[in-house]
Amino acid sequence: MRLVVNGKFTAQRLTGVQRVAFELMRAVRSKQAVMDEIEVAVPNNAIASASPIERLRPVPWLTGDLWEQIALPIATRGELLLSLCNSGPVFKRRHVVMVHDMAVYDTPHTFSRLFRTWYRVKFSMLVRYAPILLTVSNFSKERICTLLGVDESRVRVVRPGTDHFERIAAQPAIVERLGLAGVKYCVIVGSLDPRKNLARVLAALGRLGHLRDVTFVVVGGANSRVFAQSGASDSAAPADGANAQIVRAGYVSDGELKALYEHAACLAFPSLYEGFGLPPLEAMYCGCPAIVSRHPALAEACGDAAMYCDGESVEDIAQKIERMLTDDTLRASYKQAGLLHAHAHGWDRAASELIKILRGETYEAEPAVAVRSAA
Repeated sequence: MRLVVNGKFTAQRLTGVQRVAFELMRAVRSKQAVMDEIEVAVPNNAIASASPIERLRPVPWLTGDLWEQIALPIATRGELLLSLCNSGPVFKRRHVVMVHDMAVYDTPHTFSRLFRTWYRVKFSMLVRYAPILLTVSNFSKERICTLLGVDESRVRVVRPGTDHFERIAAQPAIVERLGLAGVKYCVIVGSLDPRKNLARVLAALGRLGHLRDVTFVVVGGANSRVFAQSGASDSAAPADGANAQIVRAGYVSDGELKALYEHAACLAFPSLYEGFGLPPLEAMYCGCPAIVSRHPALAEACGDAAMYCDGESVEDIAQKIERMLTDDTLRASYKQAGLLHAHAHGWDRAASELIKILRGETYEAEPAVAVRSAA
């Protein structure tokens, strides 16, 4: 299995899709039988430490999309190419591509017009040349097949793991810096990307001002070049009492995020759209109970281990956050369930599935997991 990996992710910020690429390749690295057969093609602006595989193939011409669409296919002509970050050279043959979600079709209003148009063109071309598409959930597989007209036999599911958090060293100084030592707090991981539903979460916090001993920590930012900006409207702004309880942490490192999870009472993640939904599983892995929306991908990822809310209902989001924060027995139950569930999701298993697919071995996706009532 001679394989070249699209290393565009080595020149990008480590967010969701880049995390999947890095961790999958790190897990593949442990499979000694295939190590001599894999190289990572990297652009001139790559960060060497961003590739877990040491065999790099520098492709020094161009950067960004031009590198991926022109330089990369020329440098890998005739070879099998694996692209893991929702993108790849559209005219490349012998190409396996991981498409994480169909958000540019399902939630077009959350992207800039240029980004949305380019990715729709890119996806329509990729399905013509890539014999196999990978994705991260049964939900995304169904949307890919429906929206791109792809036969389900061509789409394979490789679910992400969470055990990368085992390697991350927590940086508890952030707890002191944000004034959270000895404080009961709820973490909210989101951004101005409307899919993350931050406006409704902030509105929900406006109904929780009576919880005087609780702080709400908002983690994350936004990329204005990709996402349509969506701030909280006047009706979604927290009341003055709740506003004083909100701490905006902005972007944090992995170590800081782990420390925040380890000391938090819960995570609120009522996202309106996900391809998989890694943040709740990462929180669970650190012993932080998670509240998530009933979106199918989140239900598939979290199973019975999370508390579910109606992401469209400010009232229900507020009620579920209050229940988790005020019922110690319930919170302990979700903490234990979350730990067991998240620790069962390993990157080693994902890498083994990926290798089977690339070698053409039989692969069968796991069934989706049912969701219990959180009422």
